[in-house]
Amino acid sequence: MTGISTASAAERIARGGKAIYGVPLGILMLEARFPRIPGDMGNGTTWPFPVLYRVVGGASPEKVVLRGAAGLLPDFIEAARDLVRLGAEAITTNCGFLSLFQRELATAVGVPVATSSLMQVPWVQATLPPGKRVGVVTVSAATLTPAHLEAAGVPLDTPVTGTENGREFFRVLIKAEKDDMDVALARQDVVQAALDLVAGHPDIGAIVLECTNMPPYAADVQAATGLPVYDIYSLISWFHAGLRPRRFG
Repeated sequence: MTGISTASAAERIARGGKAIYGVPLGILMLEARFPRIPGDMGNGTTWPFPVLYRVVGGASPEKVVLRGAAGLLPDFIEAARDLVRLGAEAITTNCGFLSLFQRELATAVGVPVATSSLMQVPWVQATLPPGKRVGVVTVSAATLTPAHLEAAGVPLDTPVTGTENGREFFRVLIKAEKDDMDVALARQDVVQAALDLVAGHPDIGAIVLECTNMPPYAADVQAATGLPVYDIYSLISWFHAGLRPRRFG
């Protein structure tokens, strides 16, 4: 007897088949140059767990948000499959307007897919008391169509307010007029959109932020409105929890 225990075969054998390990979540990124501050989905420090990024060439915010991502589905499918080949066990995207591709991406890659923060609307609605409903703050209300809402399971009569009339957020993110951003002005734009939403719809009991660049301002929106606020960070935190459940004890 050597005194050394012999591990079972299951404990001794490491399994391969992927290029990268320990990073179960893959994020499909739009091609953009604006700053991604902490809290932004495209800032790696936002996440308390590692993520895999893949930029989809040619998928500018303007094309996706203002032009319905026309012609880009094959590029997103290819990028998603590449993330899965690398080791991703689930896929998400960094634009809520990509709800349009939810069914097609999930079919193409064969792993769980969560394209949009908007997918939370039905869940949040279920938590609210009778007479209250969810409202949405988006980067562009004018181009968030019934098709976007329907693809995410959002009721078509959901109140929606955008940031198009603001001074900074929409101009920097969508129109790409400059690479730098006045964060204070961007915050004001998002908060004001939320205040306008609530003022126009007193029955709103919670807010979902569509844009994946809005989480840095979610706490400000909650403080200004007094309502629960959900965004891509809350969605992906839930999504990842299913991929790597916490072990207790």
